[in-house]
Amino acid sequence: MHAWPASEVPALPGQGRDLRIHDTATGGLVTLDPGPVARIYVCGITPYDATHLGHAATYNAFDLVQRVWLDTKRQVHYVQNVTDVDDPLLERAERDGVDWVTLAEKETALFREDMTALRMLPPQHYIGAVEAIPGIVPLVERLRELGAAYELEGDIYFSVESDPNFGKVSNLDAAAMRLLSAERGGDPDRPGKKNPLDPMLWMAAREGEPSWDGGSLGRGRPGWHIECVAIALDHLGMGFDVQGGGSDLAFPHHEMGASHAQVLTGAFPMAKAYVHAGMVALHGEKMSKSKGNLVFVSQLRRDGVDPAAIRLALLSHHYRADWEWTDQVLQDALARLGRWRAAVSRPDGPPADALVEEIREALSNDLDAPAALAAVDRWVAQQEAQGGTDTGAPGVVTRAVDALLGVAL
Repeated sequence: MHAWPASEVPALPGQGRDLRIHDTATGGLVTLDPGPVARIYVCGITPYDATHLGHAATYNAFDLVQRVWLDTKRQVHYVQNVTDVDDPLLERAERDGVDWVTLAEKETALFREDMTALRMLPPQHYIGAVEAIPGIVPLVERLRELGAAYELEGDIYFSVESDPNFGKVSNLDAAAMRLLSAERGGDPDRPGKKNPLDPMLWMAAREGEPSWDGGSLGRGRPGWHIECVAIALDHLGMGFDVQGGGSDLAFPHHEMGASHAQVLTGAFPMAKAYVHAGMVALHGEKMSKSKGNLVFVSQLRRDGVDPAAIRLALLSHHYRADWEWTDQVLQDALARLGRWRAAVSRPDGPPADALVEEIREALSNDLDAPAALAAVDRWVAQQEAQGGTDTGAPGVVTRAVDALLGVAL
């Protein structure tokens, strides 16, 4: 599977700062110190509907992580998956009377278009669950050999009790875990499981559903968590720098994935930091496909909204905050974009070197994009009020906003 084209990231004078970011596992800020190549895995979409603003906000957060790292002169090795076979996809395809493969390909293509328009930096490896199956099967077989997996009516489950570090990502108690498992794709009430929280590794073939050769596992398809583990271990190895996604992935997805990897490798932790973006709401409820209260990036683009304004709207909220999309949020972003573009279109302006450092400082401090926007606003206000004599300043601001915030002026 191929990703989307990369937009050029302008080089800036000087060098950026190391990133301090909130780690869900420790509950506080950690300073990341990757080697020459920073490694990040961000969980991708299940392609049964278009990219909504909740998705966009999450990918925007991890785009900023990459931009901060690139500004420190590091290379970035970014991996993202596509869960291109899963119950929600199959159910939507059946509801709409379309082939599930066709639906997945269509929505994945639209996702690529949205990411390109929003200037999100693409992953080096963009891997679908289906194409990862040859690498998933041996991992499930290995877990079974280790005594960490068991069979139940043909399905293979992971035993969470096989990992002494289970629970150290989300730090939730058993009651909260069981509740979230039921809400987020688990089956805690299935009779016969050793532990209600045990997640499925391999689902035996069901009549009328797609299945693949699972070797000694029999025909079937992979569970959700093992998919990401196989892809991450294959392309990044154990102990990579950031595991990212929305806050609703901390449990069960990232918790279970970490345990799978830790049992498989005998190493801890799977990722140095577990970073989670907040949820975006509409009309008082979290945007979700199940609720249907969605604002789609593609629809905004069809309505003629500049993608740069969409990105500014996302940047106006801290990545960890839960916030609500309103018409006013978009109008404020459009007004800000207009002011910024007018300011950098002038032949000169106030000196901008200090502004570049302010943006760097804000982003290195737990991706404080609102503080970065406020710094640019102050430079623009000074430009509007009194102008300046530095002929290079507008270009410096344009390049900094592009390189660090991903907004094309």
